[in-house]
Amino acid sequence: MPPLLSCFDLTKQYGVKPLFTSISLAVNEGERHGLIGPNGAGKSTLLKILADLEHGDSGEVALRKGARLFYVEQDPEFDPSLTVQEVASSVAHEEAVIPALLGQAGFDDPSVVSGTLSGGWRKRLALVRALAARPDLLLLDEPTNHLDLQGIQWLERTLASVPFASVTISHDRYFLENVATRMMELSRVYPEGLFKVDGNYSDFLEKREAWQEAQTKMMEGLAARVRREVAWLRRGAKARTRKSKARLDSAAAMIRQLDEMEQRAVVSTAAIDFSASDRKTKRLVELDNAACELGGRQLFSGVNLVLAPGRRLGLAGSNGSGKTTFLQLLRGSIEPSEGSIKRADHLKIVYFDQNRESFDPSTTLQRALAPEGDSVLYQGRPIHVNAWARRFLFREEQLVQPVGSLSGGERARIHIARLMLEEADLLLLDEPTNDLDLATLEVLEERLLEFPGALVLVTHDRYLLEKVTSAVLGLDGFGGAGLFADLNQWEDWLDQRRAEKARSEQPAVKPLAGAAKPVLQKKRLSYIEQREFEGMESRILVAELRVSECEAALHASGAAADPARLETAYRDLQQAQAEVESLYARWAELDAKF
Repeated sequence: MPPLLSCFDLTKQYGVKPLFTSISLAVNEGERHGLIGPNGAGKSTLLKILADLEHGDSGEVALRKGARLFYVEQDPEFDPSLTVQEVASSVAHEEAVIPALLGQAGFDDPSVVSGTLSGGWRKRLALVRALAARPDLLLLDEPTNHLDLQGIQWLERTLASVPFASVTISHDRYFLENVATRMMELSRVYPEGLFKVDGNYSDFLEKREAWQEAQTKMMEGLAARVRREVAWLRRGAKARTRKSKARLDSAAAMIRQLDEMEQRAVVSTAAIDFSASDRKTKRLVELDNAACELGGRQLFSGVNLVLAPGRRLGLAGSNGSGKTTFLQLLRGSIEPSEGSIKRADHLKIVYFDQNRESFDPSTTLQRALAPEGDSVLYQGRPIHVNAWARRFLFREEQLVQPVGSLSGGERARIHIARLMLEEADLLLLDEPTNDLDLATLEVLEERLLEFPGALVLVTHDRYLLEKVTSAVLGLDGFGGAGLFADLNQWEDWLDQRRAEKARSEQPAVKPLAGAAKPVLQKKRLSYIEQREFEGMESRILVAELRVSECEAALHASGAAADPARLETAYRDLQQAQAEVESLYARWAELDAKF
């Protein structure tokens, strides 16, 4: 059977420099391709060409006849007047699966208007809509951006269980490790422009390292041969004979080949280095039993924390749990509703906003990097904008380009470049990894580990969080907070907190309208009721286990792709949850008579 999607000899050029040339690939049924590459390499453009939203300058793209393809962009948009249910149903292959898909994604109320959703929930809704379309091939551009950790884990489980194929642009290393069955890297360092590997991200790293070692040995051998040929040419070789002319041609070809290999081998990385103030103060920020509420809702409470130089704190929580609000509290934009916060005198804070500084799309790169002139002042010395741009992997000819023509990763580098000009005692980083390529992420990791001040990091990148931070402050989403050694401890605590909350919210028995008020004296239980009461706890335990089994069946491999199976699993879960509620109600009724 032919591939679901294939492209051959695909080339795309913007301006004078080609974005990529002669790209060829094939996607077969059930394959899950992860696509990585440097910012500006053309990953998003390639995905749009595969989705038939853009066209290459040359080459061919073929989708198997009858195959269904669905594309999810980085920043999905919907009609803001439509409800969540209506958006999910707009492309649904079968309407019956919508409630289960929405439930799996965490939507409790399908009547919520999509225009009120945050970026993370819009991304979840876009993914639900794509799943409801039941495509044969799903194309995803940075799907983990804006998702919280629970959202990313839900997406991992879903993509790993559905039978259809996918191509996903992502720089989330854990996500690629858990989901991808094939890896591709789009980069000019490869002769064919695209390096393809069977396996997940770990397999890719091993095979790329082996390829790099082989390339190095090949370059060394070719360089030695070129040196011999150059020495022969310098001795005055003439193309008098057919043999000499052939050797001259061969020498020229080897020199060109070596030059091409050396040019491809040059890999630049962004020169990220935050400016520390070298403050000696032991306590930069101190929170004493701090709490915060927003719009009458308690986001967190009872937070006791000291941020000192060298403290690297991760901040974890679901979307809407209060992570950004906590950063605003540290920054001084808001004050706690309870407790207190003390900040060191003249505290210097650098804040990386997840929404980032918005530049006028018509502003040139040069003006975005150096708003005040032709140079910037970095660590007390002036640097010309050309040299400053090179630190962040921009070419000199790009300085006249409008910011609006740059990729998301390139705009992220502009933002980092601007922040690096400010001295800091405390770094507050709210989702700094969105749109950054892996090479830039690795440099960012190293610089954060070297930063002598304090930092608080909010990120969906679990690898970065675990590598950089020494502790995690976790928010449960309904007013609680705790300090943990790592993400695993926080996730275990969060599961316990949610289970406790679910038990506390079990509905109590309500008297029927018009019924007589109960007498104050409790009735004794009958013999049958006493036996029922004694066995109620074990019955509830069994019923809750049944709920867990139904939830597992709902998320089981292949369920999302089988409408009948999905509908049955969803119905079973509803029945199991109703049974638990009924048992809790009966328990309360018997307890009141006990």
